[in-house]
Amino acid sequence: MSTQKSSTGWIVTFAATGINLILGLLYSWSVIAAELIEKWDWTNTQAALPYTVCVALLSFMTIFGGRLQDKYGPRIIALIGGSLFGLGILLSAFATTPALMVGTFGIISGVGMGFGYASATPSAIKWFEPRKKGLIAGIVVAGIGLSSVYMAPLATRLLRLYSIESTFVILGIIAIVALVSFALILKNPPAGFVPKAKAGRPVVANAEDMPWNQMVKTPAFALLWLTYLLSATAGLMLIGHIVRIVRVQTDSTEGFYIVMVMAIFNTLGRVIGGYLSDSMGRTTALLIVFLIQAGVMFSFSFLDTIFLIGAGIAVAGLAYGALFSLYPATTADFFGLKNLGVNYGLIFTSWGVAGIIGPILAGRVVDLTGTYTWSYIVAGSMLLLGALLIKFVKAPAAK
Repeated sequence: MSTQKSSTGWIVTFAATGINLILGLLYSWSVIAAELIEKWDWTNTQAALPYTVCVALLSFMTIFGGRLQDKYGPRIIALIGGSLFGLGILLSAFATTPALMVGTFGIISGVGMGFGYASATPSAIKWFEPRKKGLIAGIVVAGIGLSSVYMAPLATRLLRLYSIESTFVILGIIAIVALVSFALILKNPPAGFVPKAKAGRPVVANAEDMPWNQMVKTPAFALLWLTYLLSATAGLMLIGHIVRIVRVQTDSTEGFYIVMVMAIFNTLGRVIGGYLSDSMGRTTALLIVFLIQAGVMFSFSFLDTIFLIGAGIAVAGLAYGALFSLYPATTADFFGLKNLGVNYGLIFTSWGVAGIIGPILAGRVVDLTGTYTWSYIVAGSMLLLGALLIKFVKAPAAK
């Protein structure tokens, strides 16, 4: 066994959180998309495509990035991921068509984001005792939600001062420098490392450890994957179109403030979601989240002031953020801790599919109708279906 100063773990956690704070630039895409529509005459669907592809690749590349960082360590994979993420943004300055932007921001930055995201959390939680790993994971993942608090106004300010092309160049350089710097700090504990643990109850899984190839055959996996898809679709639809929704429903050009509201409450939802699931059970908490989301979606077309939209986004952000606490915890409860990385990675692919459905659905509907009303109705109906399916989610029987 080996020991090391506890400060090392916190330094790694700081770097991992920093990585997510930069990767969260994705959540400010609606600010850029609004400019592409206004200045370059792109349709809503075209402006949503780069974001959609980036979300999808983030989801699927997390599986491969996780496996690679297990083999080669988090530092090298985070370096590759950070460089690709920033390069994709930088090259977007030269992407004057939707297809080229899909290639730069969507594919290059999407692959980089998947690698960076996969390297951040595992490298941090390995330094801490079991009773702190949930807290550490929450801190690291919260970084990606909080990033819009500063990324949205930064992107808005740059777009007001400079062209779209110059904004991409500046953001790309910032991303490369920051991500490479944080990646150099990441490292795994030495072999045989055992963190000091305080007296208290250990954290244990509520199920036998199940490998991924067995997990995917269970009804629980299918239901968790499908319900995650249904719920995430609504959240990602709003995130990808917040600024445009504000312009369509209020004629306001200050939508970046609402992006910040979403970021703050998205982060709070991750903490509150964990508390709810611990106190009332995973599936009960999921049911509440689905019903809250459905209510918000059905009411959203009636929100016609920036204050009302801000209130609706705050509630939607809480519910969306809760998914990032509830689904990993449920996965651990149902399928054990040993294979949690790959098991949750597979369930997380539903988030990537949701990133394709939500933004494109909303963009297509508003292109055809001029409003988001039918997008809200479809999303709300999907959430009610998800709430019904949650009632059938049960842990696999122990063998």
